[in-house]
Parts: sequence; C-alpha cells; structure tokens
Amino acid sequence: MADKRTAELKRCSMAHNCLQCIKYLMFVFNLLFWLGGCGILGVGIWLAVTQGNFATLSSSFPSLSAANLLIVTGTFVMIIGFVGCIGAIKENKCLLLSFFIMLLIIFLLELTVVILFFVYSDKIDKYAQRDLKKGLHLYGTDGNIGLTNAWSIIQTDFRCCGVSNYTDWFEVYNATRVPDSCCLEFSENCGLHSPGTWWKAPCYETVKIWLQENLLAVGIFGLCTAMVQILGLTFAMTMYCQVVKADTYCA
Repeated sequence: MADKRTAELKRCSMAHNCLQCIKYLMFVFNLLFWLGGCGILGVGIWLAVTQGNFATLSSSFPSLSAANLLIVTGTFVMIIGFVGCIGAIKENKCLLLSFFIMLLIIFLLELTVVILFFVYSDKIDKYAQRDLKKGLHLYGTDGNIGLTNAWSIIQTDFRCCGVSNYTDWFEVYNATRVPDSCCLEFSENCGLHSPGTWWKAPCYETVKIWLQENLLAVGIFGLCTAMVQILGLTFAMTMYCQVVKADTYCA
C-alpha cells in the first residue's frame, strides 16, 4: 500500500514538474504572440493615420486596404495570444482548449484559402482584372481619393498604365487620354498627349511579375507563420493533456 502511494506521489510530482515547464514555455510563446499582434496592430494604425488616402483598388471591397487588414489581423492575434497567456498561467483547461480551437480554425482557413487560390488561380485572375477595371471608373470621383491616390502611386512606381492596357482609361474618360501618372515624364495634363509619352506596361501583369520575383520571401513568411501556429497548437494541446494528467494523479 505504501509502495503504491509512493508511486502515485512520484507520478504526481513528475506530472507537476512537466506541467510547470510547459506552462512557462507556453506563456512566453503566447506573450511573444501577443506582442507580435500589438506590433501588427500598431503598423496598421500608423498606416491608417499616415497613409489614410491610400485605399484598395477594388470597387467590390472598398474597405480591403492594407491598413485595415493589418488592424484586423493584429486585433485577432492579440486576442488569441491573450487567451493563450491567461490559459497557460491559470492552467485553465477551458481557455487552453479555446486557444487551441481558435488557432486551429485560423490555420485551417488559411490552408483552405491557399489551396483554393492555387486551384482557381485562372478564375481569380479574370475576376481580379474585371473588378480592377470596374474600379477605374471611380478614379478622380468624389469620395474616392484613396482609390485615386492608390492608382497614381502604383502607375508611377511600377511604370505601368491601366489594368491590362493603357486603353482601359479610354473607356473611363470616353476620350483618348490617361491620368498624368501614366506619363513617362510627369507634367500637368501630360495624359492628354500622344500615346508615345505614356507607359505601355499593363499594371496587373507588372505587379504580378513583381510578386512572383519576390515569391521566395512570401513563401518564407508563410512557412514561418505556419510553423508558429503549429508550435502554438502543440503547446496548447500538450499543456491541456498535462493539466488533465495532473488533475488525475494529484486529485
């Protein structure tokens, strides 16, 4: 009977020590996760304040700007990190399980989006170009200064004009002209000059090529994000199991 009691105490001690180790590792991990969310939120707010006139190019999703995406992402990361921190430090099974489920749902959603993107890439290309062309008609109109500035910056920086061709602008103006940001050498009303003074490269393909050239950096970022999420899932489930074990052996 004494030997059995000693074995139970030993198992209880081992479970407790293991739990404490995982507890602090998970707390540190989620603290960094939460701080990362704070950073993302801060960058989003900074962009919204300093680059408030730079909005999405899409007419279907006018709120889908870089600043808004970062603000939403940062807020979600902070909430999840906070739940993980409290769950770890309090050794609360409910919070640990909630953290695991939230992180798993986000991971599966991201995986689904990536798979759908590669499967329907051609359809997405066609839809994106159609939507961007529709957005051109909002250029220079009241209440669309963000979209106007976004197109001006992209055409100037990427040395391109229009979505698939500079003639896209002809339908917008109902005339043979383009915005001044399409000009090889910027000057007032230079978009009224001959096509020989305009950029000829299509913006959609130019930006797409630029993204493909930087695909390695995007891939590394995506892989690191996935690894962090998998690590968080592992920590959460491991600690949840250790809490259950500790409750069983030390009850």
